[in-house]
Amino acid sequence: MSARLLIVDDEASILDFLSLLFQQEAYEVETARSATEARAALSGKSFDLVLCDVMMPDGNGIDLLREIKAAAEDGPAVVMMTAYSSTKTAIEAMKHGAADYISKPFDVEELKIVAQKALERAELADENVYLRRELAQKYTFNNIIGKSPRMQAIFSLIERIARTTSTVLVHGESGTGKELIARAIHFASPRASRRFLSINCGALPENLLESELFGHERGAFTGAVRDKKGLFQEADRGTLFLDEIGEMTPTMQVKLLRALQEKVVRKVGGNDEEAVDVRIIAATNQDLESRIASGDFREDLFYRINVLPIHLPPLRQRREDIPLLVEFFLQKYCKQMELPPKQISVEAIGMLESYDWPGNVRELENLIERALALSHSDTITTRDLPVHLLTHRRVDSDLIQLPEEGLDLERYLEGIRVQLMQQALDRTGGVQTQAAELLGMSFRSFRYYAKKGGLKGE
Repeated sequence: MSARLLIVDDEASILDFLSLLFQQEAYEVETARSATEARAALSGKSFDLVLCDVMMPDGNGIDLLREIKAAAEDGPAVVMMTAYSSTKTAIEAMKHGAADYISKPFDVEELKIVAQKALERAELADENVYLRRELAQKYTFNNIIGKSPRMQAIFSLIERIARTTSTVLVHGESGTGKELIARAIHFASPRASRRFLSINCGALPENLLESELFGHERGAFTGAVRDKKGLFQEADRGTLFLDEIGEMTPTMQVKLLRALQEKVVRKVGGNDEEAVDVRIIAATNQDLESRIASGDFREDLFYRINVLPIHLPPLRQRREDIPLLVEFFLQKYCKQMELPPKQISVEAIGMLESYDWPGNVRELENLIERALALSHSDTITTRDLPVHLLTHRRVDSDLIQLPEEGLDLERYLEGIRVQLMQQALDRTGGVQTQAAELLGMSFRSFRYYAKKGGLKGE
């Protein structure tokens, strides 16, 4: 994509000369004859480079430079120009963030080199800012935890497909870590130094989603006060993650399919097409083939995004990973909360392994964070876990074995009832109303069975 250049100078002859020069170099050029015009241009459009005269009729170019640099960390590069060669002015310009400084009259070849170098340095700086942000979030392969055979197979698959540029479709229930997988693919790929951008396709109405993906021209709709790049342009040579792609409307599915097939995008309200080089990783928690059968999802789009499918199993299908995940989250949140290292009891781990986790890994992470915030001990116990883990736990058939000689079922169940009621009383300090709530019983029933079983409590 060609660079966008704003030239600011009060001399018409200079503007005409520089416009022609940089248009021949394939720049998109706009001009301004004053600081006021420059501010108007900058407020309405985005630029990659500004060539700015130091002396202007309505202000100082250094002041405009300060404003540009204060507006955004990733704003345009600025090269200052002046007919009054001064070391003091050059130092001041560089101190306030100018990429370079050049004196009139210009050496044409030198000016072209200065502009190109300024753009390259700005692009590198933007990438460094981006990488610092990403590294700070620690989205790496090492953050995906799992020793289960199914997760080990996924790790192996990620390593193989990361080297390709093919589109990936990650399928799994909510909370299984689909975006984490997408980021792992990106950072293990040759595109790792470029941008990884993401969007939830179900979180925006159709018109806003189109603008976010493809950008818009100034005035394209109410509120479009400036040009905006879309995520496809921003992620050029990088990766774009389309979460919940099954929520896209049929109209947006058609527009996305065209962008994937043609590798070009057109801004909302614009006529020009821009070529883009973006790897797409899509994700869904829906059965897209069923949606195809019902006419809600395009079959041609499905085959376009389902080149490399990855299915993430729910946590209940990889219970052996729960202790590893718990340890990871304990370390993570102890560090975040500035707490001393904490452990978790064997009984608590057993309770976590017996729960079905409808919210998957996200639910487990939230639970560990909550337990650490509320616990006053150096060990997380069953007392620190929510009540619903006890009342909705999975019963392991391996723990229930019918003896060869048979048993008295009523007496056996009565014994289990008494044990659980005693544990509930122990946990609640003998308060029967709270113990009844733990077990999902009415207070009247609890009191009856407690008396029958010889249990004591308040």
